[in-house]
Amino acid sequence: MTKNFKHHVLAFQAAFIVGMLSKEAVAGGGSDFSTIARNITNSIEEIPGMVTGISYMLGLMLGVLGVLKIKDHVENPTQTPMKDGAVRLAAGGALFALPIVFESMLNTIGTTGTLVQPATLNKVEFNVQ
Repeated sequence: MTKNFKHHVLAFQAAFIVGMLSKEAVAGGGSDFSTIARNITNSIEEIPGMVTGISYMLGLMLGVLGVLKIKDHVENPTQTPMKDGAVRLAAGGALFALPIVFESMLNTIGTTGTLVQPATLNKVEFNVQ
C-alpha cells in the first residue's frame, strides 16, 4: 500500500514540475521551440545561487550535527561510534566548500563557451648556411 502511494506521490511531483516548467516556458510569448528553450534558460539562471545557499545551510547543519555526535561519543563511547561524527563533519565540510570549488572551476574553465586552442606551427626555418 505505501509503496503504491509513494509511486503516486512521485508521479504527481514529476507532473507538477513538468507542468510548472512548461507554463513558465510558454508564458513568455510564442510557442516555438527556440522561445521555449530561451525561457527555460532564463528561468534556471538563478539555480547556482540557490544551490550555493542550500549547500552552505546543509554544510553548516552537518558540521553542527557532527560536533554533537563527537560530543555524544566522548560522553558514551560504547553507544556512539566516532565515525558517525567524523562522517558528518566531512560531509558538512564538503558541502560548505562546494560553492568555492564551483566558482574556481568556472574561473578556470571559463563561461564564454570558447575552447582553448592549441598552439599552431605556421612555418619552420633552419638558418643553416
